[in-house]
Amino acid sequence: MDSDFLGVGWTSPVTLDGKGQIQPARYEEAVRQSIRMILSTARGERLMRPDFGCSLHDLVFSTNSVAAIGQVISAVQESLIQWEPRIDVLNVTAIPDADEPNRLLIDIRYLVRTTNNLFNLVYPFYVT
Repeated sequence: MDSDFLGVGWTSPVTLDGKGQIQPARYEEAVRQSIRMILSTARGERLMRPDFGCSLHDLVFSTNSVAAIGQVISAVQESLIQWEPRIDVLNVTAIPDADEPNRLLIDIRYLVRTTNNLFNLVYPFYVT
C-alpha cells in the first residue's frame, strides 16, 4: 500500500482511544502533525538536532507589516521543503486576522506525494 510510506506514529499531543490504548496518527494525519511540529519548533530548540524546526520564531517581535509577512512565508516554505519530504508545498500565504490584529493566519497548501491528495493547513502566528 502506498500510504505505508506516510507512516504511523504517536499523536501530538499523545491521546488514548476508548480502550485506553495510545491512539496513533496514521498516514496523512501523521504528515499534518509533522507539519505542525516543524512550524512550532524553534531552530536550536532540540538539543540533538539544533537545525530542526522553523525560523518563524525569530519573527515573533516583528511588526504586522508586508515585510514581516514576506519573511513569515519564506520561513515556512524553507522549513517545510527541508524537513517534510513527503509533501510538495504548493502555496503559502499569510494574512492578518481581522479579529486579532497581532495574529497572522498562515495558509499552507500542500500535496502529499505518494497519494497525490491535496490539503491545506491554517497555522496561527502571533506578532507584536
